Amino acid sequence: MNKRNIVALILIIISLICLYPGLTLPILNIHIGAQIPLLGEFELYDRTQSVISGIQQLYEFDNTLVASLILLFSVIVPVLKAVLLCLVLAFKNWRYRTRVYQFVALIGKWSMADVFVVGVFLMYLATASEENITSSILEGFYYFAAYCIISVAAIQVMTLKEITSQPGVVKSADPIQ
Repeated sequence: MNKRNIVALILIIISLICLYPGLTLPILNIHIGAQIPLLGEFELYDRTQSVISGIQQLYEFDNTLVASLILLFSVIVPVLKAVLLCLVLAFKNWRYRTRVYQFVALIGKWSMADVFVVGVFLMYLATASEENITSSILEGFYYFAAYCIISVAAIQVMTLKEITSQPGVVKSADPIQ
């Protein structure tokens, strides 16, 4: 394996390490309160959630479609993509290497992790602008954002000449992202 692919493999592993706390640590806190004369602030709503706890809560409230989509695009696809890329990089003589690479290229287009990060950030900005609503981005968001950035960097560093130069491989102008 060449040096670029070694760096890519290390970055993929680091991105997976960032993904776990990004999914399990709280990402956002939303607090809604009202100022009542003579009584002070009255708390109406206060919620802190991680991606995983949000998925669980959506399932509990019968929002199965939304929960399933978040589970698929924020958990399953990123993990599957990273594991398969590690396999492609680690096993040079693997018989299914090019097929797995093509599959990763296909699911990479459906990876919505970066869109999720932007969505959380926009949700934060929208609620932070209200007078009685406060929100704060928590450490899970930063881990998840780090996962997105590092995984994209890993793919950009990766050299695919060895993979795409094998006989029978259809070359594509579209890199895995």
